[in-house]
Amino acid sequence: MEVVGEFLGYLAGICTAIVFLPQSLQTIKTKDVTGLSLSTYIIYCIGMVSWISYGVYLHSIQMILFNAISLFFAMIILYIIVQNKIKKQ
Repeated sequence: MEVVGEFLGYLAGICTAIVFLPQSLQTIKTKDVTGLSLSTYIIYCIGMVSWISYGVYLHSIQMILFNAISLFFAMIILYIIVQNKIKKQ
């Protein structure tokens, strides 16, 4: 049963880590952030930093790694949203 739990943990981690990959690639390609919420991405990134910190506290490589990957992709989108807002001002 432990193997099933580990598998589910890795599957969940991988899915969570790459969830923003398609959006990141689309945003990089088009530079279009219409409909993307700045506050959502800020809150999400704060959450990911918190999960990473918690992972460090627990010494959980899985938690640190998968949340860091997710944070990376979300930060790309956040960066482009902020750059777009700056250009509009």
